[in-house]
Amino acid sequence: MKPVKLATALATALLLALPMSAFAQDAEEEASSPFSATFTATTDYVFRGVSQTDNGPAFQVGASYSAPFGLYAGVWASNVDFGDGGPDYEVDYFVGWNKDLSDAWNLDLGVTRYTYEGSSDGYGDIDYNEYIAKVTWSGPLTLAGTLAYADDYSNSGAEETYAGLSASYDLGDSGFSLGATTGYTSIDAGGEGGRADFFDGSVSVSKGFGPATATLGYYDTFGSDAEELRRGSDIYKPGLVFTISVAVP
Repeated sequence: MKPVKLATALATALLLALPMSAFAQDAEEEASSPFSATFTATTDYVFRGVSQTDNGPAFQVGASYSAPFGLYAGVWASNVDFGDGGPDYEVDYFVGWNKDLSDAWNLDLGVTRYTYEGSSDGYGDIDYNEYIAKVTWSGPLTLAGTLAYADDYSNSGAEETYAGLSASYDLGDSGFSLGATTGYTSIDAGGEGGRADFFDGSVSVSKGFGPATATLGYYDTFGSDAEELRRGSDIYKPGLVFTISVAVP
């Protein structure tokens, strides 16, 4: 099983590689214009505990449009590194619907199309769709639960399911916030194709500077399958990641 997102889509609360319903939701809530964009530099593109850049840096850009009645759509891109012959870039297209159910509760339903560019002819097509539902509660803490499903993960015929929880706490006028995530990934190739089940987690601290946010986070994968995968690849190992993200407008 290749390393391309062996733990694929909870957007962490850390501004890292947000696949993409969370990105669109934040844009809808914070931007006065229906159009928004983000520009990000990070020491490692980590997605659900797994490095997508072989523990190297990434530069990312995203843009979205949010309609007044809740529909949104957009695109997001990053460099990736999946080894020799693998793609150089990931480009995600997303569309969804976001609705405030009350002053505290928000529902986000969307689909993301993950596509990969720049691979050699022998690497194969690994594009796929993921369907994502997210419920957010805003109180003294911001809590979010995410459930994602792909019926043809990495164009391999495998089924992938992800369930995740995230929490963030704003430290008031200081501009600092604390974040934490945990998630569970199950990839089932069926029959003799094998199965991988493991957890991921992170903790972070962020500081806002006008339109920019700096985040320092610690990420890890765990569980018996994660330990086995870690023996075969460094992309599952724990580590610190520093990220700077700028939102426009």
